[in-house]
Amino acid sequence: LADDSGLEVDALGGGPGVMSARYGGPDLTDPERCTAILEALALTPDDRRTARFRCVLALAKAGRTLAVFEALIHGRNKYGDRATGDYVVSGTEGPDDVLSVLLLARWADITDRNVGEVPLDIAPVVETAAALEGAGEILRGLLTEDTYRRHLAARGNRQTVLVGYSESNKECGIAASRHLVFCAQAELLKAAAEAGIELALFHGRGGTVSRGGGPLDRLVASTPPCATHGRLRVAEQGEGISNSYGLRRIALRTFEKAVFAVMQDRTGSQNVIAPAEQHLPLMRRVAEASRARYRALVYDDPEFLRYFRDVTPIDVIERMQIGGRLAHREGSGIEALRAVPWVYAWTQSRHSLPGWFGVGTGLDTAARELGADRLAKAWSGWPFFGNLLDDVEMELVRADLGMAAHYDALATSPAFGIIEAIQREHALAKRWITWIKGEVDLLDSRPQMQRSVLLRAPYLDPMHLMQIDLLRRWRAGARADREIFDALLASVTGIALGLQATG
Repeated sequence: LADDSGLEVDALGGGPGVMSARYGGPDLTDPERCTAILEALALTPDDRRTARFRCVLALAKAGRTLAVFEALIHGRNKYGDRATGDYVVSGTEGPDDVLSVLLLARWADITDRNVGEVPLDIAPVVETAAALEGAGEILRGLLTEDTYRRHLAARGNRQTVLVGYSESNKECGIAASRHLVFCAQAELLKAAAEAGIELALFHGRGGTVSRGGGPLDRLVASTPPCATHGRLRVAEQGEGISNSYGLRRIALRTFEKAVFAVMQDRTGSQNVIAPAEQHLPLMRRVAEASRARYRALVYDDPEFLRYFRDVTPIDVIERMQIGGRLAHREGSGIEALRAVPWVYAWTQSRHSLPGWFGVGTGLDTAARELGADRLAKAWSGWPFFGNLLDDVEMELVRADLGMAAHYDALATSPAFGIIEAIQREHALAKRWITWIKGEVDLLDSRPQMQRSVLLRAPYLDPMHLMQIDLLRRWRAGARADREIFDALLASVTGIALGLQATG
């Protein structure tokens, strides 16, 4: 909606409470938009009702947008304050995105008359590389606004920020993504401490390690010191839910490990402050070199998009009804593809690219410039770095380049340079990780996991070969054969269950 009221909103998929709101139109800069929003928030209730009336008359969609807030407050009034959780602002890029939600809530006229503030906790999501890099400044900018501080005071001076893993991984690779998330948490904690508010970090992660998945105790160990503040809040997705909570005993064990990890972080974080400070320069160099290598292939190579669409079953996954969102955003190319189908497709073809590509170059660069011994010291002395290498090692094993070569045969144009780059990077990462961990082969230090991977191969290989044949026939028939498509869906499900990994 864009009319003389000055409001432009776009309700996105993902369920109630997830919305993008841009006030004042697309031409305003972020500071100008913040100023316009604050001026609108300062309106009297009568002025707000008049503006709301114009808004609803301008377009029925605006009425539906504001109805989300009315439904939220109705649920709280009927079932109690805990009936609804935080209002999550996906894709936050600046303070104006959060203030826009506060303004929409005022327009919906859900203000608590007793305190004069909106009875709703607003949680920004920092998930892209740019948002993670500027996370501290986003929060500082928000907390310097008196209007928002009054709102926060009415909510107990507690601010929740959701930290996402998936988008940054897709943008710059796993090593750079993990580094960005770690530094973003540290800056958010610092900004909150400066303002004297309580920060609750919310980890929005997916099922695979490419999207932040894995055991909860490892997640806690990979956060900055004292980041949990005695609590842990995470979003579980995909196969992670059944793997961690599908059986009562496993669920109890998952919770036990998580509680113990949080207690340890709460009481013993002083012991990891020094290692984090000591090894961060090394990790920064690994992240920089890894990011450059990843983007050079994924975003800068003009043939990569075509290669990706040829050698993975992405065209099947795009047609599957999975998740709560479409596979693509507005736009084109890899940038428009969401993280779940991106990871899912690479897992199916056994390249598992998002989970390891670039790490070999990152480790090799850091070893040459700073010394290989520093890599070994960081692995043994800093849980964050050790967990990162363990995750990458697992993804290297999941990446069966022998099987991936059969998928590479589906390429419709010469892709020797891309294939060679993938093979070289895989070999480089394998060499450095086995050297750092003192192994002869990958997963030698985790023999049970190594055996599990080997035992699955005889069952997975026939499904992969069948899927490749089906893809070739389905595409040759202009993707019109429904029976072949149904068989492809079965193959995707079977491989995902065998690998215990989707997106």
